[in-house]
Amino acid sequence: MKKIWLCFLLSACGGNWIMPDGFQYVPIKTDNYEIATWQKINNVKNNTLHVYIEGDGHAFDAYGRPTNDPTPRGTLVRDLAAADNFANVVYIARPCQFIMDENCSQTDWTDGRFSQKIIDAESAAIKQIAKNKHIVLIGYSGGAMVSGLIIKQNPKMKVDKWITIAGVLNHKKWTQYFGDEPLNKSIDMDALPNVPQIHFVGGRDYIVPYDLAKSWAEPKDIKLIQNAKHDDFGNLKIFD
Repeated sequence: MKKIWLCFLLSACGGNWIMPDGFQYVPIKTDNYEIATWQKINNVKNNTLHVYIEGDGHAFDAYGRPTNDPTPRGTLVRDLAAADNFANVVYIARPCQFIMDENCSQTDWTDGRFSQKIIDAESAAIKQIAKNKHIVLIGYSGGAMVSGLIIKQNPKMKVDKWITIAGVLNHKKWTQYFGDEPLNKSIDMDALPNVPQIHFVGGRDYIVPYDLAKSWAEPKDIKLIQNAKHDDFGNLKIFD
């Protein structure tokens, strides 16, 4: 299959950002997509991975129109992965981010961004990397929805903890809140996974507001970061 590599190096996207030493670029082949990942595996005997799942990326332009390339311009998730001092850390992009191929279509980052084939591809990538290891799964924005669906659909996956940042956890409620078109080609979460979890919510996040976050997560599982915006959580310390 002919591949079009949009960004072979992270420095080609999102300004001059470069993944720090210790991370290796490893594309993961799945049935429908090739997924871009960057991995820091410093201790193969350690039985746990921290896995970061990217958000929706540059799915829409400033006028709300779908783009032709959803590769993220912001670096929040990459920065969090890079700052994680744990021995084994993985950053996973969403399908069609950084790598575009013939299976990619605009629906994959618009109304079908949470479709079954998207969840299957992300699940397959994590399974290939983690094998039988335990996982702390961290999802940002739309990546929070992806990570939650992965947990719900893969009960044998050893997810010890689920962490979300500015996360959309029910896209029907989210689109209704803003009066947007429903994501008819996507699946939803009617209930959250039954695993230990924490959801970081920004007090100045107008894309996933605190009032909306309270409608899908238990108060005990929400941590409000007062001055955080959707794409700026300052020096967020996830594992303090």
